[in-house]
Amino acid sequence: MKKLHDQTNCIHGPNHFEDPHGALTAPLYQSSTFKFENAAQGAARFAGEEAGYIYTRLGNPTTRELEEKLAQLEEMEDAAATATGMGAVSASVLSFLQQGDHLIASSALYGCSFALFAHMLPKFGIEVSFVDMTDLEAIKAALKPNSKMLFAETPINPNMTVLDLAMLGEFAQDNGLISVIDNTFMTPLLQKPKHFGIDIVIHSATKYLNGHGDVVAGVVCGSKEHIETIKLTVLKDIGATISPHDAWLINRGLKTLHVRMDRHCESAQKVAEYLESHSKVERVYYPGLASHPGHRFIGNQMKAAGGVIAFEIKGTLTDGEQFINATKLCTLAVSLGDPETLIQHPASMTHSPYTAEERLAAGISDGLIRISVGLEAAEDIIADLENAFLCI
Repeated sequence: MKKLHDQTNCIHGPNHFEDPHGALTAPLYQSSTFKFENAAQGAARFAGEEAGYIYTRLGNPTTRELEEKLAQLEEMEDAAATATGMGAVSASVLSFLQQGDHLIASSALYGCSFALFAHMLPKFGIEVSFVDMTDLEAIKAALKPNSKMLFAETPINPNMTVLDLAMLGEFAQDNGLISVIDNTFMTPLLQKPKHFGIDIVIHSATKYLNGHGDVVAGVVCGSKEHIETIKLTVLKDIGATISPHDAWLINRGLKTLHVRMDRHCESAQKVAEYLESHSKVERVYYPGLASHPGHRFIGNQMKAAGGVIAFEIKGTLTDGEQFINATKLCTLAVSLGDPETLIQHPASMTHSPYTAEERLAAGISDGLIRISVGLEAAEDIIADLENAFLCI
């Protein structure tokens, strides 16, 4: 059989289960533990001599279905599901770094990723350098003899800067670094970092993968060796494992990922073009616009620009607050990838762990507003924004 398209794999996956009752949808294995046929089988499973399930923190059939499907979509060998997106971030870092190691991280990151790197890792003797990942010379300058890992996200949250994955993958390979990319904004349907030499790909599955705003979860994809290390160390012993019910919900959400992403991208393009033409907007950050520096990556690194837009309003911070408060259809809430259009103020919300100086260095202005364009009619979203502009 020929290789199936991603749209098909989102629905069918690797067909991990054959239900004895003929159920079309794989059942939810809502069990904390699994029984053994005898003591010898239990001992063999704990020793790793026999495949099978032991305890849901160590593995679960529903969770495994999700892991195999995401590994297939990212074209990686394996995957590990986690309790949250930050569980995926911390597992991908703590599994491979130890006291005395050095991490090169993007200066602009999701706020909690930044907080983990800037405030938590140094407590354990892990050194972190934050650099502009669009500047190869800056990355080279940050390299040290004890450098072990490179971590970034693209497009960057929240200012939508697009990084050159081929450049980052080559740099990491040439210098013996493990490369980790957060692919949450793109999903495997729009961007596959593995194609550019990236070792580990993570997702906040809370967002587009689930797509319904009712789950928090994460996924780490990589080689069998890397995923085995993650599962047998950080996930097993720290315990940031996903619940079977959440895994089941994400498996359900994945079945419509391709149609949802098409709509998110289509509507976001219309909203971005509207914002760019508005007299009260200073600047729009969206790779789908020809004015955006990352536009050149669409068609090669990225299939489309995604569903998240950032923009700055002309005027004061108060004007921005009044604008957000005046929206009616757009929901004032953090996160992204939901059916609802979400609007938020990064400096005071998702990126509040940054100091004012750190935000400035990361290119996150006080006036920046971020929109996750939902599945409503684009015309209705634009009308809501237009009414909000009338209030400032």
